[in-house]
Amino acid sequence: MTRRSFLKFIGGASLGSMAVTIVACSTEAAEGRVPIDPDNPSIVRDDQKCILCGQCLEACEKVQSVYGYYDLPIKKNIICVNCGQCSLWCPTAAITERDDIDKVVAALENKDIHVVVQTAPATRVALGEEFGLVPGSIVEGQQVAALRELGFSAVFDTNYSADLTIMEEGTELVKRIQGMKDFPLPQFTSCSPGWVKFCEYYYSDLIPHLSTAKSPQQMLGALVKTYYAKEKGIAPEKIISVAIMPCTAKKFECLRPEMNSAGVLHGKPQIRDVDIVLTTRELARLMKRKGLDLNALEDAAYDRIMGEGTGAGVIFGTTGGVMEAAVRSAYYLITHEDPPETLLNLAPVRGLQGVKEATVTIPGVGPFSVAVCHGLKNSRVILDEIQAGKSRWQFIEFMSCPGGCAGGGGQPRTSLQPSDEVRQARIASLYRLDGKIYKKRLSYQNQKVQALYQNYLDHPMSELAEKLLHTHYTDRSKELSVKRKFIKRDTT
Repeated sequence: MTRRSFLKFIGGASLGSMAVTIVACSTEAAEGRVPIDPDNPSIVRDDQKCILCGQCLEACEKVQSVYGYYDLPIKKNIICVNCGQCSLWCPTAAITERDDIDKVVAALENKDIHVVVQTAPATRVALGEEFGLVPGSIVEGQQVAALRELGFSAVFDTNYSADLTIMEEGTELVKRIQGMKDFPLPQFTSCSPGWVKFCEYYYSDLIPHLSTAKSPQQMLGALVKTYYAKEKGIAPEKIISVAIMPCTAKKFECLRPEMNSAGVLHGKPQIRDVDIVLTTRELARLMKRKGLDLNALEDAAYDRIMGEGTGAGVIFGTTGGVMEAAVRSAYYLITHEDPPETLLNLAPVRGLQGVKEATVTIPGVGPFSVAVCHGLKNSRVILDEIQAGKSRWQFIEFMSCPGGCAGGGGQPRTSLQPSDEVRQARIASLYRLDGKIYKKRLSYQNQKVQALYQNYLDHPMSELAEKLLHTHYTDRSKELSVKRKFIKRDTT
């Protein structure tokens, strides 16, 4: 039996009264901590720091409803959705993201490689906390400046591809509303990789409801090695694409076998769309290693070619934001008119209530019902109702982490346990960017996205857009035996 097979065996065994003082096996199902696969691409545990306090179990079982929702022994891999909430709850930092800083440093030091980077919406309202700023401090320009100082050849805004996601996902939603065959309603959002994997594990029969649109991270990654490479005259195999994300699950997402669309298009399937993901915390550590103080940096701007973002794109970083952004554009795509003011501030889908619902009226469609869930335990409420045939919604946003990306597993550990006060501060800043700082609030107003369609993709869901910007999913239900548990709806 190999070491890895032994660890998996231990991870799937019921230890009963076995002593748990031996903590060298990272995957053991010991009372007091979650099992972690030694090959997990997102999180790792330092056994020497683990005090068996049970906080990781609390997050995984009670907040995310993953641990304990399958029978032992495990069948294949240790069940994990890679969300990293356990790393936020761990009081000793025994659980952390898998550190990929050295990979980025090596790429930056290689003069034969063109290294580009993208930054997610939620990082710009959290990175400052690692440098002594209050939660929610907006450091967008300083973050760009830091990345330029680190030596990246180009710095892109994931807001750009968030707007692109809305154009693709919104177009798909309109097609579903119009009765597109084999694509049922309600449509589920698909930009949270932890949520997508959760659906693949526990609700695989509902996979057809997932939007085929890739996440903003993966859309931009595919375009970096096609559209950008073409514009700049750079061979795609000479580009390393890095993403700065609030999310540990993004490390898993970029490694999914199907996330090589650019490589497939070029006839070189070994090329990955996104090569390396660093969390907000990793970026802060890299900056400190290189002697960069965020507070001492002057604001810098994103590269123009894929650097424009709108308010609709920036609120992707909060629970309800994807829904709100999508509804704004869906209204336009259906009516060819700008949405009314009420849809620019869709209050019912805002806030930290676990499950939120709203009904909007769209001319030509009538009442349009939507729902928003964040935290995977809350997702079960909606999903169980759909399985029971009680669905009353046309569109549902799911986010793996409480608060959405603002509360992602790769964000700064500002408090233990993660507090709503910190999440609220970050979320408030994202809404401030949308309503006060960004002049454009509608994804279809993004001129760089429109230029992309005019010069390269032709139109949303074109043949090329389908190849580069859309994906498929994996039925993982055979990897576990689900223990059904009744979940009460969170109405607090």
